Amino acid sequence: MSGFRGMGPRGFLTDEEKENAPKISKELIIRIMKYLKPYWFQLLIVFAIIILSSVLGLLPSLITAKIIDEAILGKDFELLIRLVLLAIVTLAASNIVGVMENYINSWVSQRIVYDMKNEMFRHLQTMPHSFFTSEKQGDIITRMNSDISGVATVISSILTNIISNVCTVITTIIALFNIDIRLSLIGILVIPLLVLPTRSAGKNRWQLLSQSQAKADELNDIINESLSVSGSLLIKLFTREKQINEKFDKVNKEVIALSVKESRAGSWFRVVMGIFTNLGPLLIYLAGGYLIIKAGSTAITVGTITATVNMINRLYRPVESLMNVSVSLTRSMALFTRIFAYLDMIPSVRNRNIVIKPSFAKKTDIEYENVEFYYSEDVPLIKDLSFKVPSGKMYAIVGPSGSGKSTVVNLLPRLYDVKNGAVRINGSDVRDIELTYLRSNIGMVTQEAYLFNGTIKENLLFAKANATQEEIEKACKIANIHDFIVSQPDGYDTQVGNRGLKLSGGEKQRLSIARVILKDPKILILDEATSALDSISESSIQNALDVLMENRTSIVIAHRLSTILQADKILVISDGRIVEQGQHEELIAMNGVYKQLYETQFRKVIEMESSKE
Repeated sequence: MSGFRGMGPRGFLTDEEKENAPKISKELIIRIMKYLKPYWFQLLIVFAIIILSSVLGLLPSLITAKIIDEAILGKDFELLIRLVLLAIVTLAASNIVGVMENYINSWVSQRIVYDMKNEMFRHLQTMPHSFFTSEKQGDIITRMNSDISGVATVISSILTNIISNVCTVITTIIALFNIDIRLSLIGILVIPLLVLPTRSAGKNRWQLLSQSQAKADELNDIINESLSVSGSLLIKLFTREKQINEKFDKVNKEVIALSVKESRAGSWFRVVMGIFTNLGPLLIYLAGGYLIIKAGSTAITVGTITATVNMINRLYRPVESLMNVSVSLTRSMALFTRIFAYLDMIPSVRNRNIVIKPSFAKKTDIEYENVEFYYSEDVPLIKDLSFKVPSGKMYAIVGPSGSGKSTVVNLLPRLYDVKNGAVRINGSDVRDIELTYLRSNIGMVTQEAYLFNGTIKENLLFAKANATQEEIEKACKIANIHDFIVSQPDGYDTQVGNRGLKLSGGEKQRLSIARVILKDPKILILDEATSALDSISESSIQNALDVLMENRTSIVIAHRLSTILQADKILVISDGRIVEQGQHEELIAMNGVYKQLYETQFRKVIEMESSKE
C-alpha cells in the first residue's frame, strides 16, 4: 500500500518513521473519531460481534474436553454424537459471525474512505493555482488515493484487530484459569520466550531487508537509465557497454547475496519459533501427565490437558500482535497526519467575508494600481506596476522571457493574489468580487490548449453545461473548427484522447477558443495563444480570435507582430515593470526594449512568413 511505503516489518519502525512519528494527541484522536461518529451504530454491532466471536472461539476447546473425558473415555456414544454436532454448529456459527463482522467492517471502512475522498477532493478544488505548481502531482495523487485508501486498512484491520485481540486474550485467560490454574500458568510463562526471538529476529531481517531494498533500487536505477531511449543511445555513442555491464553485474550479485542472507535468517527464525510455539503445549502435557501419573490428581483429566493446550495456542498470536500495537498505531497516526496536513492548508486565494457581484454589462474597465507580486519576498517578480485598459479595448503585453507577463494576467482572475496594490474591474478590487462570479466573466485562452479525455462535445460543454447543439455549432463555426468536426466519423462525439493527443495543435487551440466563445465572457485574456502554431494554423485561429475580441476588454500576451499591431496600446514589460508603452511606431522610435524585441523576435517572424509566401 502506497500510504505505507518504506514500512518495515510489523514490529519495527524505520529510522524515517521514528524521526517523523506524529504526536498522538487528544485533539488528533478526537478528529479521527469524527469520521467514525456517523457510523457509531454499525461499529457498535462490529464490536458486539467481535465479543461474541471471542466467546464462540472458546467453545470448540471446551467441547473437545467433554468429548474426550465424558464421551470417549465414558464410552457414551450418544453423548459423543451430540457433542460432535454441537461442535459443528459452534464452528458454523463462528464462521457466520466472522462473515458478518467482515461485511459490516468493510462497509464502514469504505464509507469513511468515501467521505474522506470527497472532503479531500472538494478541499483541493479550493486550493490556489500556486499549490498545483509547487506541489508534486505524484504527492497529491498519493494523498488523494493511496493515503486515504489506507484508512480502510486502519479501520478494518488495525482498530478491529486490537479490539479482537484484547477480547481474545481476556476471554481465553478467563477460560484457562477456570479450567486449571497450574497448567495455565505454565503455558502463559512461555509467552516471553515467544516474543523476544520474534523481535530480535524481526529486527535482523528488517536490517537485511532495508539493505536489499536499497540495492534493488540501485539496480532499478541502472536498468531505467541504461535501457531508456536516451540512455541506451548515450551508451552506444560513448561505447560504454562493457562498463555498464560490469556495473550491473556487481550490483546484481549484491542484491542476490542479501536476498539469500534474508532468506537464511528467516529459515532459522521459523525453526526457533517452531520450537518455542510447541514448547508451551509440550510443557503442559508434561505437567499434566506428571499430575495424573505421579501425583494421582483426579482434578486434571486428559480432556482438561487437551483444552488447555488448544487455548494456549489460541492465546499466543493475539499476545504477539498486541506487543506490536504501538508500531501499528504510530503508522496509522502518520497516515492520518499526512491527510490532515493537506486538509489543514488554508487557500491563499478565497472569498472575503463580504463579497460583491458588480455588473459588467455596460463596461469593463481594467486597472492595475501599484501592483506588486512575488513568490518569495527576497525575489520580487512584479514591482509597482500600473496601467489601465479601457472598456472594449485590446492591450498587448510584450517583453523578454521571464519578465512576468503571464503572472500579470494571472492576477486578474485571481489565480494568484497581489501582495501589494490592487487589480480592479470597474473600480472594484477583484479580491472583493465573489470568486466564481469573477472567473465566470473572464475567458482565458492559454498557450497550451488543455482538453480532458472525452469527446469534443464534452470538452465544449465544460464552458457551458446547458449549451444547446445550435450554440455549440455556432461557437465552433466562429472558431473555424466546425467543418473539421463534422468531417470526423463521430462528429461532435469524436474522442480527443488523453490531453487531446488525437488532435493537432491547431485543432486543440481552435477547440479551446470555441470553448471560450461558448462561455461568452466580458473580459478576454490571451496568453500567447498562437505561439506554438504554424502560419496556416495561426491565420485560421487569428481570424477566430478577432471575432472573439470584438466588443470585449482584452489583454493579449503576444509575440506575433500581426497581433501586436492590432492592439490599441502595447505595454512593454521588463523585470516586472512597464518600461515602455504606446503604439508600434512610437515604441520603435524610443529605441529601447521594444525595438530590441522587434529586431530579435518580430522581424524574424515577418521575414520567415514572407519567404513562405
